[in-house]
Amino acid sequence: MKVARLPDGSPEIFHTLQGEGPSLGAPATFLRLSLCNLHCCWCDTPYTWNWEGTPWPHQDGTKFARTEQIIELTPTQLAPLISRHQCNRLVLTGGEPLLQQKELVELTRLLPDVPFIEVETNGTQIPDDDFLAQSTRFNVSPKLSNSGMAEKLRLHHEALSLFSSHPEAIFKFVVCSRAELEEVQSLQDRFQLSPDRIFLMPEGRDPATLHDRSLWLAEICRDHGYRFSPRLHVLLWGNTRAK
Repeated sequence: MKVARLPDGSPEIFHTLQGEGPSLGAPATFLRLSLCNLHCCWCDTPYTWNWEGTPWPHQDGTKFARTEQIIELTPTQLAPLISRHQCNRLVLTGGEPLLQQKELVELTRLLPDVPFIEVETNGTQIPDDDFLAQSTRFNVSPKLSNSGMAEKLRLHHEALSLFSSHPEAIFKFVVCSRAELEEVQSLQDRFQLSPDRIFLMPEGRDPATLHDRSLWLAEICRDHGYRFSPRLHVLLWGNTRAK
């Protein structure tokens, strides 16, 4: 499996609090996988996909050497590294985890003592039946136009329709401005999402930016019946890896 590599050479596996979505504040072990099929201009983990020689723009303006950012491990090698944290919740994040779903099925089967598994996905990949049987929750984050990508790249109708029918899937939208509410409402109507399944989260990688955007975004959530999601890990530790 292709896993994000920390500066010390170890895989990016860490024990922290879930900072977003319906499990906000819950202790969790995170496994950050490398590779993504999208390239959001504000992505906070560009080291999982923004390789040297690629054309994709990013607000940081930094490209990464692919060989320096990936460590390859088998599910059998990864399982004990996750289990050592003795935490009952595992968050599979990326990058885009569903690009490696076959291996993830094998990994989750090696973790019988982890009953709660969350998958953070961009909603463009269709999970197969084996993966659906293993996962307990999907935190689906369809990308809006603020991501800098064409709609045909960032929205996959078949995948989003499947997630909209899944009882343990929520939809989380990263919001930069009030103007994006219309996009959220359009997707809500298209996929017949109830307001309480929609989480709005301010974009930002520092507490000051998050605070400014949270003030008006919280009002939108209140008035439209959506759920507000802060970025707890950023508020606590700033833009720090493995936190």
